Amino acid sequence: MRQVTFILLIIGIVSGLISCLEETNPVFDENTFTKIYDNNLFNASYNPIDMVQTPDGGYLILAGRRLQESNFTGIYLMKADKQGNFVNAIEVEETFVNPIARLTFINNNYYFFCMDPLTLQAHIASTDANLSEVTISPVNGGLFYPCAAQLNSNSFILLSYDHIAKLSVLSLVSPDGNISQSQGFSIGTGETVEEPIINHFIRTGRQYPFDVGRVSGGAYYFNGFYNYTFSLVFTDLSDDTPNGVVQGIQDDGGFSAIQSLGGSKFTAARFNFGDNYLLPNVNLNTSGISSSVDLGGNTFPELESNTTVKIHRAVVNSKNVLVYGSNTRSKQIGLYFYDEANGTFLSSKYLGFSNPFEIAQVISTTDEGLAVCGLTYMAGRFPRICIIKLDKEQLAGI
Repeated sequence: MRQVTFILLIIGIVSGLISCLEETNPVFDENTFTKIYDNNLFNASYNPIDMVQTPDGGYLILAGRRLQESNFTGIYLMKADKQGNFVNAIEVEETFVNPIARLTFINNNYYFFCMDPLTLQAHIASTDANLSEVTISPVNGGLFYPCAAQLNSNSFILLSYDHIAKLSVLSLVSPDGNISQSQGFSIGTGETVEEPIINHFIRTGRQYPFDVGRVSGGAYYFNGFYNYTFSLVFTDLSDDTPNGVVQGIQDDGGFSAIQSLGGSKFTAARFNFGDNYLLPNVNLNTSGISSSVDLGGNTFPELESNTTVKIHRAVVNSKNVLVYGSNTRSKQIGLYFYDEANGTFLSSKYLGFSNPFEIAQVISTTDEGLAVCGLTYMAGRFPRICIIKLDKEQLAGI
């Protein structure tokens, strides 16, 4: 197995290039802060993808970065301490591109998937909590264009795209890159059927909310392209006929976020020709054909058209809640809280000031607060990573 190790690239130089801009507050507390990670390189552009909290209370961020010589997105990893202060960062060489969520902790390492820009083969990467190094090796078995991944037991559920056979491929991959099961599903035929997928990868078109998961003890699912349509597909991986499909409307409708709550119960969000609907408690047909258009949902006209939606299951004030994070037309990050048990709307909170803000991820923290990783634009034009930390007291009103 070919294995490539990248030693930490940025030590003293980046510490001079990157600075943290904190919200003007004379009483700074690690429980509550807003940090923007600036960079004096004029052409630098970072796109946060995922964030986790490390055992030392700090934060590890996976992001994409603009490459001058490629249409693909490069790989950038950043570490911040528990107060949100910049610690270090790695810019992985351009021989690997297209990092995807999720950043997953296994055996003292954090894993994510990426690909070779020449062969398009999927690779698995790992690093530690301090970004000492990044190790990248190929996934065995000929998978291309990784789209989304999630840990299930001791293996990853990985969605990828086979550009030769025009298949959405769902696979079970071990941390050492071996495939135990894999099944492809046709996206359709014709010269233009894969156009939105390729445009997604080279970032010249819409960024689709690819996702994967598993119903507890039951079927696997992926949110991606199947039979000409962006759909939610359920499968036991036994053959290329899905157990069930919740169809979208070609590439104009479908789920923008999805999580299983057990059985046929899900928490989701969907888009339909630009409109957004939140479905905190919805039953889906996992063994038949249905349509996402028929599901209704709570509309929020304040959200941007076809916006990014993140769903996080959290405990707030001893209550199980669903936290929806999304982007508003006023260029803030909106957090919407629902009771997980019955889907009742509880409260909302808006984050961001002065500059435009966009969400990348929301997580729970060890102090019973929340942390939001996002993208902001310095002077309205320079894309920079940010972290907004909310403490337990700020969530008390919910």
